[in-house]
Amino acid sequence: MVDLGKSQVVREYVAHTGAVAVIALDDEDRVLLLSQYRHPVRHVLWEPPAGLLDVPGEDPVRAAAREFAEEADLVAGRWWRLVEFFTTPGGSSERITVFLARDLTPVPDADRFVREDEEASMVPVWVPLDEAVAGVLGDRFASPSTVVGVLAAAAARARGWETLESVTP
Repeated sequence: MVDLGKSQVVREYVAHTGAVAVIALDDEDRVLLLSQYRHPVRHVLWEPPAGLLDVPGEDPVRAAAREFAEEADLVAGRWWRLVEFFTTPGGSSERITVFLARDLTPVPDADRFVREDEEASMVPVWVPLDEAVAGVLGDRFASPSTVVGVLAAAAARARGWETLESVTP
């Protein structure tokens, strides 16, 4: 029951722990995107490495570093907070924090995460940031974290990266 002051209404929604996404840029300003099947929309989408906050109160940048290592087999030497957004505020409390990751190095083979289920078939591609922007605006990339993250990264780059908040996992 939601009290609107003059009336009360019943609303159903999904309570969500929150999530993170990582816009990883290599030295050539290419962004890492992964193909992943998303059953609710019955499509394979191109998305940045991303995942849930596994426990209440988990530090989002630590979750981002964990998910990045698990899904991309990479670690980042530098991190910045890019943007935060609600995915579907009319039906869910999900909030995604998007981080920019640079200075990338591979996770050692012995420490790599074993991916399962739909994550096992993810295919990584490196897309020049300008092409990723064109893909967003041309409806080739439709995942919310891709749309918001790619556009936020392009806007931050246009401002010389000066507006970003540096964070540490």
